[in-house]
Amino acid sequence: MQSLPTVTADLCDALGDKAQVLVLDWRDYGALRRFSGPAVTVATRDDNGLVRAQLEQPGEGRVLVVDNGGARRCAMVGGNLGALAVKNGWAGVIVYGLVRDSAELADLSVGIKALGTCPRPPVKRGVGTLNTLVNIEGVSIRPDDMIVADEDGVVVVAA
Repeated sequence: MQSLPTVTADLCDALGDKAQVLVLDWRDYGALRRFSGPAVTVATRDDNGLVRAQLEQPGEGRVLVVDNGGARRCAMVGGNLGALAVKNGWAGVIVYGLVRDSAELADLSVGIKALGTCPRPPVKRGVGTLNTLVNIEGVSIRPDDMIVADEDGVVVVAA
């Protein structure tokens, strides 16, 4: 298979409607602004137990997509989890929600995109679902779909 463009605009030009754009006001928090890889999905609400469990595993260049429903009650990823992502070889983390420890995240060699920040921590019970279909603002993301992220946004290409 021919390799995909690694710039979101080029990817959209090349694939047209096959490139689904997550049209949200993403903010960059990790040191890497451009990253890509196969998706691993976590769907949860204000609980980052499964997020931690995944980031403790070898990332192998994948992108963790955390669907917290866009909630703004607490942060789903902070400095400790960002450091785990780097240590374990994750390409990036997309948080449909908030992060914290933004100054720490900025120094980490990993891509992290989220909607904003909040200092409040989440609960850590491990409630949610792993590697299931998630839907973010009308875009379906399945495990192993390709995620391409850069300064212009986030694009999903079906596996």
